Amino acid sequence: MRRLDRVLRSVADKQVMLTFIGESGVGKEVLARRAHELSERRHGPFVPINCAAIPESLFESELFGHERGAFTGASERARGKIEAADGGTLFFDEIGEMPAPMQAKILRFLDNRRFMRVGGTIKLEADVRLMCATLRPLAQDVRAGRFRADLYYRIEGVTLHVPPLRERRSAIVPLIRQFIAEATARHRVEPPRLTRSVRAMLLQYDWPGNVRELRNLIERLCLLRGGRQVRLHDLPEHLYASQGPREHVAPAGEPLVLSLDDGLDAMLLKIVEAALTQAGGDTRRAAARLRISTRTIQRYIATGQVRVPVRGG
Repeated sequence: MRRLDRVLRSVADKQVMLTFIGESGVGKEVLARRAHELSERRHGPFVPINCAAIPESLFESELFGHERGAFTGASERARGKIEAADGGTLFFDEIGEMPAPMQAKILRFLDNRRFMRVGGTIKLEADVRLMCATLRPLAQDVRAGRFRADLYYRIEGVTLHVPPLRERRSAIVPLIRQFIAEATARHRVEPPRLTRSVRAMLLQYDWPGNVRELRNLIERLCLLRGGRQVRLHDLPEHLYASQGPREHVAPAGEPLVLSLDDGLDAMLLKIVEAALTQAGGDTRRAAARLRISTRTIQRYIATGQVRVPVRGG
């Protein structure tokens, strides 16, 4: 994520199109907003549009707007997303789901930055920067015939791959703190107090719903356990079911097998994990066994790379 952040900062204020690729819920729109806020357009609007959520029959009107009487129900003139984003950023979420007829019209707009409202006769201009997000590389959709090759090459720009949360566990604890602060401020409640076992469970869970799933869980805990301690039984049951069989860790008295080929960092992680397992998840006992401080053990746990046995309460 540090490399991603560096790239984002370096291109945010450039007039280049950005495409974010990643699983649902990884925070692609959050990153797009961040790029917008770091750009010269930060004082302009950021307008998102979910291409998968709009019926094909309404897409043109939603994007370009319409004039009064353009179709049944059009009782007054309405601005579209492009017009609303003038001077700012237009963000196409799930652009790979855009209907083929609209792809051609977007390509035409990108060529001259001019468009007409549905039912209109006057060409309008809009100065927008385009950003996109997709669940899969658009090149795959081009090969499958689902996405126009000419539009793909027009918007290619800089592509940023956003890793799922399970591949950046070190971000979980900072995100928990951030979401607790946001939720408690929004709902005006006291922050919940997470026990060590709850933190360990949240670090070990794979988060198939990514950042969105974590945010929703933390908001729920803030609402239901605000100002109180959160224990394991306060977490959803599916978090327990997700804990599959773990890698074998040597029981007490049995030698721990290490390989020099793994490198020093990996060996240290295995040693810390073995000590925690033999101590039943007790960080103090594990630290005493290794003759290091409890804080050092907690730093290893915070990386998300050390599995901690779940202790009751």
